[in-house]
Amino acid sequence: MRKPFLLCCFAFSLLLNAQTNPAITKWLQNTSGITGRHYIAGNPTPITDAVLANVQSVKYNATHAYISATGIPAYITGPFQDGNPSLATAQNKIFRVSLTPTQNTGTPTATTGGNIGIFINGVALFDYRDGVAWNSNTNALCGGPGNPPCPGGPMATQAWNRDAVPAEKAGFDCAKAHPAMGNYHHHQNPSAFNLDLNVISTVCDTYPSDGLYVINASEHSPLLGFAYDGFPIYGAYAYANTDTSGGITRMKSSYQLKNQTTRTNGPAVNTTYFNGYFREDYEYVSHAGDPSYLDVHNGRFCITPEYPEGMYCYFTTVDTNHNSAYPYVVGPTFYGTVTTTTVTTIPAGTTTYNPALAVTSFDDTTYKIIIAPNPASDFVAIQTPMTTQDLKVDLVDTLGKMVQSKTIMQGSTLCVFETDTLYNGIYFVKVTSGEQTKAFKLIIDK
Repeated sequence: MRKPFLLCCFAFSLLLNAQTNPAITKWLQNTSGITGRHYIAGNPTPITDAVLANVQSVKYNATHAYISATGIPAYITGPFQDGNPSLATAQNKIFRVSLTPTQNTGTPTATTGGNIGIFINGVALFDYRDGVAWNSNTNALCGGPGNPPCPGGPMATQAWNRDAVPAEKAGFDCAKAHPAMGNYHHHQNPSAFNLDLNVISTVCDTYPSDGLYVINASEHSPLLGFAYDGFPIYGAYAYANTDTSGGITRMKSSYQLKNQTTRTNGPAVNTTYFNGYFREDYEYVSHAGDPSYLDVHNGRFCITPEYPEGMYCYFTTVDTNHNSAYPYVVGPTFYGTVTTTTVTTIPAGTTTYNPALAVTSFDDTTYKIIIAPNPASDFVAIQTPMTTQDLKVDLVDTLGKMVQSKTIMQGSTLCVFETDTLYNGIYFVKVTSGEQTKAFKLIIDK
């Protein structure tokens, strides 16, 4: 007679433990009606869309989380200046994410074109490829817009597959992303181009935007999303050692460019098809003994702030200049068993996660507010690593009068005040999260 009671207790225990699972609690749920915005080339004023941004709901049961999202971020998308006619449009997907990901002990599953993961704001992750390859029969590129089809179809792997990150740089927006038939996605580390130590794209100069987070070399990067095998994805920096010791360091890709001038059944290495133009230009080199170098899947098993007992994690690899480094996020194969899929319905019996239950403190370790330039003349930017909820930002004069007000929206990192109409003097920037406020002194000197 006790068996049904014990089964109920077991199910309740699983659900209770699930409520602390980052695959449930770390999504950026849109609770304030944030909508997407985009730029059109030639117009530096963003256009507000009638599409909700970030994640709309998170539901879960004992085995999976169900993430409903439009695929539109809170940061401004576009323009895509390589002739891409597409805009970021609502995808309205439901992603089923495993709460108990497992290692694949058999043949590793290769990543594919299209979605291979999802960021915590509901935006898609693609792998390195852009659908263009080298056809050795015709000695020309195939696949993608303007090229003839590749042998075997668009999803067939060729001998030489083009790397989207260098090849399509001109078409990425400030947040290092672009759409494919409306499906806005990142192939790489989702931080703004103009925050890299070596800025390789000037798109942010005319069309300022931000990204999902700001790289901070002095602290563990935040959890940014989940791959389709259910394992978490982190930013570029983490603990030097897998047990949290050794300070913070950059996570390094173990892939390096081959020393080559020719390619078998491919084009010669030259200024057009430079070394690094194709994925196969890279080779994996083990760095045994140095845990800051990642494995063949671009991850490692380690302790993180969200996983104090340890978890296999992928990292968004960058080089010393914070420019994206192959294989960028996940790949070329998954570590785990790929189980994440999109579904059309959510099964009965799921529980809805309420983000209001999450505890968010407002202190210097949670929101590292950067105000620059200070003193300011034409403008002042207020930057924070990543917001998990809206931050209200007010510019106040010494009499306590609010002269301008902005919002750093959930899943964004930046707001900008124009100061050309303000008088020289001392002002205060007030940043408010819920009922908590911090004030920062600002000098305007034009």
